[in-house]
Amino acid sequence: MTINEPVFAAMLILALVAVGEIISVVTRARVPMLLVAILGFLVLVWTGIFPKNIVDTSSFNGIGTLLTGPLVVHLGTLIPLSMMSKQYKAVIISLGGALIALVLVLPIITLLFGYETAVAGMGPIVGGIVAFLVTSTELKELGFESLVAIPALVLAIHKLFGMPVASIFLRKYALILRDKTDLLERHKQTAATLETTMNHSTALTKKKKKYEFNTANVLLFKLFLGASIATVIGNVTGVSSTIWCLVIGVIGARVKFYDENIMDKAKASSIAILGTIFIVIASMSTVSLKEFLHFIPQILAIIVIGQIGIILGGYLFSKLTKWHPYKGMSLALTAMFGFPADYILCQEVSRSVGRTEEEQQILLNELSPPMLIAGFTTVTVASVIIASILVKTL
Repeated sequence: MTINEPVFAAMLILALVAVGEIISVVTRARVPMLLVAILGFLVLVWTGIFPKNIVDTSSFNGIGTLLTGPLVVHLGTLIPLSMMSKQYKAVIISLGGALIALVLVLPIITLLFGYETAVAGMGPIVGGIVAFLVTSTELKELGFESLVAIPALVLAIHKLFGMPVASIFLRKYALILRDKTDLLERHKQTAATLETTMNHSTALTKKKKKYEFNTANVLLFKLFLGASIATVIGNVTGVSSTIWCLVIGVIGARVKFYDENIMDKAKASSIAILGTIFIVIASMSTVSLKEFLHFIPQILAIIVIGQIGIILGGYLFSKLTKWHPYKGMSLALTAMFGFPADYILCQEVSRSVGRTEEEQQILLNELSPPMLIAGFTTVTVASVIIASILVKTL
């Protein structure tokens, strides 16, 4: 058995992912799994322990490429439109943060490092892995392969910047909430909202099947059908097929063609997510230590300027919607970490601020719904649209 065997190569990369997952759990998501996996991979490649083509040898990144479209259709089925309408202020504030970040990052990073660099980092700074996939795929197709390390490292690192600052703002807001005399009444009003929102965000809502023939294979066919239609529409319209995948997922769920949480029901979501993680890791295979060090200023500049924009946007749009700025800035910052880190943050803040178990639960029920909706708005929806539009301008 050698490292050239696909199963062995896949096992070694999965070992990195597993170690990263364990460290993330132990540190309560303060150290991102992806950061550990990427840095571990780079060190092993630079020292010659891993060959550069180990991810290609595993063939697992091919699975990720194949399942990207169906995965985005699946994400579309999870968009909680009813909850987003009820938490419309959270949606406005989170989108405002992403907008101001865009306004700051594009001109400043373009001036410092060039427009291609600005575009490479913009999607991931306000989003997650799908925004990275959209950006990296287009960069490779246009011949900017050397820049793919930028979105990969932004994706891996920006949580380290976003979570601590969001925690400070959220804690300050929780202290204000705790001292309000109407907190118990507010708790009664928001308990039902939290339960519904969590069902959407964790994607674990169990509904009675409408049709008994919706087996895993049939559900997968539906996902691939949606992704195929999105690809055709994308080719005809020139608008990214990723956006059409989201739209088809939303409409399909609305008309009951797609089950909510369809990819989990098809027992394929974990494989799809792993496949995309392999793609991110593979994107770093050609990055030398010299290039890695070269990109550090660009990456830090994108993250810092992006974070300033997100915080400023959160503040301005909080004033516009008449929500407390501490709350609004926390919501906007969810763009830098998303779910489940946003919920974990709410749990930790509630535990540290609440003086009794009842107070802790009341605070959690008050903080969680807007935080979850904000994270969903930016990471799942806005960042994908921003990345899809920007890469077409290269």
